[in-house]
Amino acid sequence: MSTLVECVPNFSEGRDKAKVDAIIDAMKMPGVYLLDRESDSDHNRSVITLVGEREAIQEAAIRGVGKAAELIDLNVHTGAHPRMGAADVVPFIPIDGVTIEDCIAMANHVGEQIWKSYQIPVYLYESAARTPERQGLENIRRGQFEGIRADIATNPARRPDFGEPRVHPTAGATVVGARKFLIAYNVFLNTPDVEIAKKIAKAVRFSNGGMRFVKGAGFLVRGLAQVSMNLTDFEQTPVHRVFEMVKREAARYGVTPLSSEIVGLIPKKALEQAAEWFLQVENFDSSLILENRLAAVMGGKMAVGGLRAGVEPFVEQLAAPTATPGGGSASAAAAAMAAGLAVMVASMSRGKKAYLQYEAQLSAAIARLNPLREELKAAVDADAESYNSVMKAYKQAKTAADEKSGEAMIEAALKEATTIPLSVAEKSHEIAQIVRLLDPITNPNMKSDLTTALALAGAAIAGALANVEINLGSLKDQAFATAVRRRTASLP
Repeated sequence: MSTLVECVPNFSEGRDKAKVDAIIDAMKMPGVYLLDRESDSDHNRSVITLVGEREAIQEAAIRGVGKAAELIDLNVHTGAHPRMGAADVVPFIPIDGVTIEDCIAMANHVGEQIWKSYQIPVYLYESAARTPERQGLENIRRGQFEGIRADIATNPARRPDFGEPRVHPTAGATVVGARKFLIAYNVFLNTPDVEIAKKIAKAVRFSNGGMRFVKGAGFLVRGLAQVSMNLTDFEQTPVHRVFEMVKREAARYGVTPLSSEIVGLIPKKALEQAAEWFLQVENFDSSLILENRLAAVMGGKMAVGGLRAGVEPFVEQLAAPTATPGGGSASAAAAAMAAGLAVMVASMSRGKKAYLQYEAQLSAAIARLNPLREELKAAVDADAESYNSVMKAYKQAKTAADEKSGEAMIEAALKEATTIPLSVAEKSHEIAQIVRLLDPITNPNMKSDLTTALALAGAAIAGALANVEINLGSLKDQAFATAVRRRTASLP
């Protein structure tokens, strides 16, 4: 029987993409899948969503904590979000074939290994907590890194569950636990007055007499007041009810919600609840949703999991009525697939007697294609993020101190949004060249795979260059535009 567990580690780094990439790379291993990554520069925090088999995901979490300890120094870390560790919190959530008790055992194992491997003290929280006062993360993290560092050795209440009563000098302490699915839900207000957000958060959170299963705090994020909340049981306290209460409380101070965001993932059922509430559909039932009805009708006729399960989420995101992911992300994905096919063909020919004379060339091709594939996979998200940054820049420019600084923000975002697809196009061109070199030195029975790889690389080049061109049309820096067009001229 499969054992699927979700792990959502939070790392105290949201500004340096290279560091976040390195942490994610450290957690990559067979049996573990990256579902989502969210980084916020104001919070200076990244939330990574993984799912995997029970044994594999424990090892992935341990590796991620170790890499974070290498790269993040809390002594120089600043951000709106409270934190006590480089790897701040590591929760395990049961998905399939496991119970909350299994996740508690996992939390204990991972906590013990983090201390033994990295000398980072560990606290257990939520269902894994050994005392009632440690069930709430906010209780453990009170005072943050600096406060815990000051009294961990002298205050018995601060003694960790694993390790000695001392924080790691740069990585602090980590909280590991087991819990039900949590929705991280934030509401932005149409004001920069963070005190209003704090008052609203106080009114809605359960600890101050608000809504059950809601935790909340107020922050200033991207120039706007944000009510940041964790919904620990969305079935009993649904998202739409929380939004309505925030809206009512905001009205008391003469402000309104501007937008909201989900950090990480959200169960489909939570959105179904919101749809029923806001649309006021009579006699609503989840079976009225097409996809739910299809799944029920098809039953065992349709394969569960497999290759479709891997590609379907991305395809559905492309089909969604949102600007991202779009053509740039699709181009990067096509190029990554081209590199993957080329690696497969080269690998299946390398070492075979008929192709021993090409061993060095095949090895060199594989050695180059593998990092290209990884870089292009990262570009799928990077392209979408760059578009979102452009949209944010246009919004922020409206409230900038002066017109020149607003234009500078837009220009910088557009350049980044141009550079990413340009890099995709150049990498795709390189892949196409490698594919052509592989054609005469690999098994001719796999020619169709190389033909597909070449077609995918060509599509990636065309799509990426289209994205480059559309961004160049909005840029005012003609020297930059000329330099970019000089680079694109060499690409077919």
